[in-house]
Amino acid sequence: MPDPLPDPFLRTRIAVPVTPGTYLRRPRLLHRLDGALRTPLTLVEGPAGGGKTLLTADWVAGLDGPVAWLTVEPGDNRPGVFWSYVLKALGSCGALRSGDLPADASRMTGGLPARLAAALEARERPVVLVLDDFDRVGAPEVAEQLEFVLRHAGRGLRLVLVTRTEPLLPLHRYRAAGEVTEIRAAELAFTPEETVDLLHLHGLTLPVAAARALVDRTRGWAAGLRLSALAATRSADPEVYLKEFEAGHSAIADFLLAEVLEGCAERTQDLLLRVSVLERFCPELANALTGRGDAEPLLVTLHRANAFVEDLGHTWYRLHPLFREILRAHLRVRLPGLEPELHLRAARWLRRSGHTAEAVAHGAAAGAWDFAADAVVDDLAIGRLMAGPRAGDPDGPFAGMGPERGSPARDLVRAALRLARNDLSRHDLDDALLHLRRAGERQPDGDRASAAARLSRAAVEALAARRTGDPSRAGAALDAAERAARDVPARLLEERPEVLALLRAHAGAAYLWAGRFEEARAALTPVARAAQGSPCAAVAKEEALAHLALLDHLTGWLGRAEQKALAAVSEEERAGLPRESGSGLGRLVLAAVALDRRETERARHLLDGGARAGAEGPPDPVPEALRALVTARLLLADGKPRAAAEAARRPVPAEAPSPWAEGHAALVVAAARLAEGRADAAAEAVRDLTGDRPLCATEAAGVHLAAGRPEDAVALLDTVRAGSGAGPAVAVRALLVRAGAARRAGDEHAARKLVERALLDARRERLRGPFRDAGAWLRPLLAAPPLRELAAGWLTPDAPRPDGRTVPTTPVELAAAELSGRERDVLERLAGMMSAEEIAADLHVSVNTVKSHLKSAYRKLAVNRRGDAVRRARALGLL
Repeated sequence: MPDPLPDPFLRTRIAVPVTPGTYLRRPRLLHRLDGALRTPLTLVEGPAGGGKTLLTADWVAGLDGPVAWLTVEPGDNRPGVFWSYVLKALGSCGALRSGDLPADASRMTGGLPARLAAALEARERPVVLVLDDFDRVGAPEVAEQLEFVLRHAGRGLRLVLVTRTEPLLPLHRYRAAGEVTEIRAAELAFTPEETVDLLHLHGLTLPVAAARALVDRTRGWAAGLRLSALAATRSADPEVYLKEFEAGHSAIADFLLAEVLEGCAERTQDLLLRVSVLERFCPELANALTGRGDAEPLLVTLHRANAFVEDLGHTWYRLHPLFREILRAHLRVRLPGLEPELHLRAARWLRRSGHTAEAVAHGAAAGAWDFAADAVVDDLAIGRLMAGPRAGDPDGPFAGMGPERGSPARDLVRAALRLARNDLSRHDLDDALLHLRRAGERQPDGDRASAAARLSRAAVEALAARRTGDPSRAGAALDAAERAARDVPARLLEERPEVLALLRAHAGAAYLWAGRFEEARAALTPVARAAQGSPCAAVAKEEALAHLALLDHLTGWLGRAEQKALAAVSEEERAGLPRESGSGLGRLVLAAVALDRRETERARHLLDGGARAGAEGPPDPVPEALRALVTARLLLADGKPRAAAEAARRPVPAEAPSPWAEGHAALVVAAARLAEGRADAAAEAVRDLTGDRPLCATEAAGVHLAAGRPEDAVALLDTVRAGSGAGPAVAVRALLVRAGAARRAGDEHAARKLVERALLDARRERLRGPFRDAGAWLRPLLAAPPLRELAAGWLTPDAPRPDGRTVPTTPVELAAAELSGRERDVLERLAGMMSAEEIAADLHVSVNTVKSHLKSAYRKLAVNRRGDAVRRARALGLL
């Protein structure tokens, strides 16, 4: 019978491809393919250029048994041609003996598949049959016959299909029975480490970090990486080329256009070109861009064909990043001038569908600035503009917005962006306030303006109040917000919880700066107690907790201040917030608490952390003032009184000075004067401090006492209002001043009783500062019983027993840091002197996971050493 194969016979189709010298062997995938020897069917499925063929060729090259290889062509849809080539492939590797089957398969009969299956089933060792490019077989008849052979060949056949699409086989049966090995596009993608090795084979050296960026751009696509590497070898600076190459003008573009786009029907090409302006899309959005209604079947087909259309789930898709770049370049050539119109169509559809952030981005890309700004304001997205991951980003969606006048919303957006900038200058602040005023002047009054627009403006006003330290503006913003919120749909407020949270947090900060503590607490407390709801709401919660911590510290409650500050830092860690999202205030409060306990090294470490956060975040009066005060007190502790006084008096830009900031700065100056031996100058520095600020008043009274003015000291204490809500730090300082005055008056008994009360109040909080600052008169009292026993272990060394041994005191109960359960597990084992490797083995986790938990625990405990972490955790009652 005649041979149905073309003459001459294409023997290259049954030859295993040879891997090139720059091919990278990937053991992780070869190991996965070894599973093909244990299952009847194996699928290696991925897009064009995904590395499927070379990976499979590399694997079969290392097999001991017979391997039959066939590269399928479109003509193989005819059963006679397909089976003739299969028989040739099987025969060429010795899997079939001469005479087992006829050479002519041009006239397929029902018996040939059965005879082939029987011949294979009789083999002692299985044959591996690889059908490369099997997606070219679209004939159901061929697929049915192939599945029949596979099912009845038993252990004699291992079928490997290398394909871009799922074959027309009953895969669900094989999957349910565990009889299929699958390697898909996600596994085929190169890792950053593999990318480094691949580039090395091309003579290129690239750091892993740069390779990771290249992998993100190519999604680890093998052909894209190889083509990039080949082009980079011809570049003067390969590393720069790999970072910045233009996908639309490269060999990658030629490959994708030839392999994917040009093989598509005209309607499919038009759809792909139009959706290239989108980060993601669904059929309805794609239809809005094409003006047709056929997107759904086209997208399903493209995804199944692995045509660089990725399924995100819930009917949403995205294009491969490189394919998208190339299509956009092609769009500008084929349909010039259409891109802005496509962006605007997308923006309108996205806004109608509730996807505000994407609508804003596309509106901006279309240059429709009023549309984009109106969307931000009327959809209450203003909070995310002020506190989102890209808050104040000069390269954000509004980067291209010019100075021309537009809608009131445009002025409001300009104001919000400037106020949120990390590098906010005085000029930026003035410009923001100007745009904010314009927005208010041009916004319709009362009910004529949308409630959401009024609430958005109130939120920006509150941020302006915080930046300027203006409590009047904060109060007006809160009143306006309360009126507007009543008219905003409840659903919108639920979707945008950050707007009111940020507004209250900003207003609370402005009140705190002005010394209006009760109003500040009223604004901040609901924010601190609320669930975070969104990343932006988490920013508000962290800031509210930190400001409440400072309020507690300024009123003398060290333990409460530490607890809230630790909660603020923990909130930052839990939400994964970037440092620049906040002001670092929580760490600064912890530093201030540490100074009151005379833990100077810990305070210095915390100040460094707070300073880094403050440098990255926008200028803010409250943390700037506290940073200056902590810095000044550390300089005092270092014996640098002049530098301390200068640091304390560093000006903080605000509309009006802060009474508490000025009071504490005066106390630092007074302490510096005392250190210089200038007692009168010290007393003069605190002359204007009164009992309105209990903590400042008690510290000022201590200055008067140290300056030899006990009558002035007691008189100042008498002005402190009873029931002011002041905490132990105020009570302890007041008791010590009165004790010092009593001792100067010769009343030793009264002095001892007052110091005893002070020790009892200070012990729980470990408040050492007032005792260290009190002066030499206190030392003899503390050295004698019973005060010696009260001070032992936390203020002075442990008290000795009559037998000479020391009596360790009970650990002081403090506010517990919010450590996770796994962080506690790691710390407990750390306390048992276990290494990171031993902890990892004991908890059945990786060493990197242990180190990650340790790093998080260090931050929460405000330490940077293992020993310090264990000691701190024990002091907090965590171990």
